[in-house]
Amino acid sequence: MPVPPSDAHRLQDVARAAADDAGGIDPALLGDFLEAVWGAVVDGRRLSSGRIARYRTVGEEAAGNGVALRALLDLYLSAAWRLWRHLPPVAGAAQDPEAAVTAGEVVLRATDDAVAALTEGYQIARRQLVRREESDRREFVDDLLAGTADLPGLLRRAPRHGLDLTGPHAVCVVRAGAPFNDGTAQLSSVERRLQGASADADALVATKDGALVVVFAAPDRAAVQEVLARLREVLGAPGRTGWRAGVGRPGPGAGGVVGSYEQARRALELGDRLGSADPVADAADLLVYEVLLRDRDVATDLVESTLGALRDVRGGIEPVLQTLEAYLASGGNATETARRLHLSVRAVTYRLARVRDLTGVDAARPEHRFGLQAAVLAARALGWPTGSA
Repeated sequence: MPVPPSDAHRLQDVARAAADDAGGIDPALLGDFLEAVWGAVVDGRRLSSGRIARYRTVGEEAAGNGVALRALLDLYLSAAWRLWRHLPPVAGAAQDPEAAVTAGEVVLRATDDAVAALTEGYQIARRQLVRREESDRREFVDDLLAGTADLPGLLRRAPRHGLDLTGPHAVCVVRAGAPFNDGTAQLSSVERRLQGASADADALVATKDGALVVVFAAPDRAAVQEVLARLREVLGAPGRTGWRAGVGRPGPGAGGVVGSYEQARRALELGDRLGSADPVADAADLLVYEVLLRDRDVATDLVESTLGALRDVRGGIEPVLQTLEAYLASGGNATETARRLHLSVRAVTYRLARVRDLTGVDAARPEHRFGLQAAVLAARALGWPTGSA
């Protein structure tokens, strides 16, 4: 039964008041709910399945428009109780109390059906939105790190993911004993900890090939150090999960992100080979290795021609390489080298003498030191003598 024209204005007042109760959302979201409940009460029936299905659609549209579910349900519940006093059986309850009781049952059932349909539609739409957002984010991350997408498109999409690619950015790549996966609590912890780490924009935290990837604004060196410090806090002691990280040098624009990402990956790999005690390998500190490895064939020739004769030294080559590293790092001071390696000075001088006898290179001679140090650095970078890369 349709609402009499004399009561239509009351339903409009009810809709506006219910919208105010729900925080001022659009009363049009009610659709024909008030009229449908009125008709159901007068006819003594439930809402039709077709009408209930329409409320499911309303829930989907509300989710897509960013309306909060709580506000949407508040709108319908407020509309139902505000409508109550205006319903004909309630207005005539003194003459027919039983009709008022029946009206209450119909209103409660209609409201329950509508709210259930709204919630179902809303939740389905939200899940679809989340999946779409996750897909868009994954596509953006892949395009950004690969550097194959069109630059204008990346610049337009970047702000949706918290990045302003007009400024310099750096990338940090983290690997651990177990691969990182999207949606894990650890990623959420990293995102929360990095919020506000840079004044320019929030960091983009994602995964790529089992690694954790962090893209962040890096206007200066202090910004890089702050992000790394916060990452260390979240990841904890390296011994617990076996994590190691590489961080690339900052660069401008989308191209800077691609370059920094590749540098971070190489730094992470190189840090593993060098066996550094610091779990974070910074590409800015490894430039000398980049130079040495730019032509790998030449670097391999340098190592083989300088250190090849040490392959079969008694006790293995590793102690000899460690001695050379410590000796060169100490500026050619045998006493300091012995202290660093917990050896006697005699043991150090013996090893250096063996190097001189087998290779013809004297670490004590300044003119030999540069080539020797370059060969030792290249050997570590190449994983020599067990392998090369």
